[in-house]
Amino acid sequence: MTGIEQRTAAVEGTEARRGRWLALGVLVFAVLLVAVDATVLGLATPYISEDLNPSGNQLLWIGDVYSFVIAGLLVSMGSLGDRIGRKKLLLVGATAFGAMSVLNAYATTPEMMIVSRALLGVAGATLMPSTLALIRNIFPDPRERSLAIGIWGATTSAGAAVGPVVGGVLLEHFWWGSVFLINLPVMAVLVLVGVRLLPESRNPAPGPWDLASVLLSLVGMIAVVYAIKEAASHGPSAGALAAAVLGVVALYGFVRRQLTLPAPLLDMRLFRHRGFSGAVVADLLTILGLSGLVFFLSQYLQLVQDRRPLEAGLAELPAALGAVVAGLVAGRAARRFSVRAVVAGGLAAVGLALGSLTVLSQSTGYPLLGGALLVVGLGAGFAFTVTADVILSSVPKEQAGSASAVSETAYELGAALGIALLGSVVTGVYRGFTAPAGTPEAAHESLGGATEVASALPADSAAALMAAAREAFVDGLSLAAGAGAAVLLSASVAAWFLLRGQRLEERPEHP
Repeated sequence: MTGIEQRTAAVEGTEARRGRWLALGVLVFAVLLVAVDATVLGLATPYISEDLNPSGNQLLWIGDVYSFVIAGLLVSMGSLGDRIGRKKLLLVGATAFGAMSVLNAYATTPEMMIVSRALLGVAGATLMPSTLALIRNIFPDPRERSLAIGIWGATTSAGAAVGPVVGGVLLEHFWWGSVFLINLPVMAVLVLVGVRLLPESRNPAPGPWDLASVLLSLVGMIAVVYAIKEAASHGPSAGALAAAVLGVVALYGFVRRQLTLPAPLLDMRLFRHRGFSGAVVADLLTILGLSGLVFFLSQYLQLVQDRRPLEAGLAELPAALGAVVAGLVAGRAARRFSVRAVVAGGLAAVGLALGSLTVLSQSTGYPLLGGALLVVGLGAGFAFTVTADVILSSVPKEQAGSASAVSETAYELGAALGIALLGSVVTGVYRGFTAPAGTPEAAHESLGGATEVASALPADSAAALMAAAREAFVDGLSLAAGAGAAVLLSASVAAWFLLRGQRLEERPEHP
């Protein structure tokens, strides 16, 4: 090769590398959007309830239908991206996400809000698997890919933390629909820039998209997640049991069908790879142990410690900061030590941090809580970044969309199980508190219900009710933290064995 050819190749290589990182910046926009949107609704719910006046059941559907639909469609959308092109699916989904955000912002009835949230879930299901799968194909160099995945994961954590802060600011100055309209400028940038910068990638021999498998996956996941959440909210019931049975039967049929199809929607042979299965199990258990506590933490900060929504959002920032820092160095740490040491160590750190929260009280100072959240963020950042890398590295790049969808599905299912199981611990302890005579039953349903009941009582009765309710809530939260710690420490042990001998790739892939 002549000197001119070498210089030309060097320039082309530099431009290609720059293009990859610019493309990653576009994908980060999509991840940031989904993460922010997942957290702002909780803050807006009281305002939506006051404006649209939904029934209790409708309010639950407004909160849950988004996650139901995403959980049901992740695997199907990941496989669809493998077939029609991940860039195409991402850009179409992003455009739909922006349009549905407008529909959410201007919903005028509870029914319209529920339908809008469901449609937003359909669009959201296209984004996360597509972004991670595109990273798998944009970055053939394993070390660059590890850093890219770290940035991807750090953005997810940052978005989850920024959501309450941004939502708190918007809700203090504008109407509740503004929390959805913030999606529009991000979507516009993503689509306009993504058309030029993102490379297309797909499975060159995908086979047909099996609609029966899509329906089985959709019905199975939605039914299972619904049963879990229904049992958590209202206790065991015939409806929850019927949904659970339907979900299990549908998922069993899905698995059997995938094993017989020549071009399955999800290749079940992926689970024969111990690294892939171990990473998925670690993710599911981690989210299970964390989600129940995180779900109630905002209530603790606002309803027990009387923080404003913006202040509560800022109080949760250490977790995001820890996750950002850990995500950026996780790949390097896994190569220097080992995959299982980094993942198991990160999960153990999260478990110990949750264990420290068992001593929470109504007057706990912020240093303990902030320090625990920082350790949670660091540990989770190390673990999630490395497991995502393992999952993507364990499969051929043609199946990156399906593998990414499995990872995201584990996340959704773990969140549903965590809120159901650990949430039932908090709720069970809370409902047992002794209230002043004549207190309406609504005070025993939730701490928010007790706050609403107290607002209509005389000062002395209100103070007694809130003191008893807050004490019971904190007792339940402490017990849930202990249970979450046990789950995370168990996940750490499981990761140590399941990820034995697993290594991150060292050499770049060749087309």
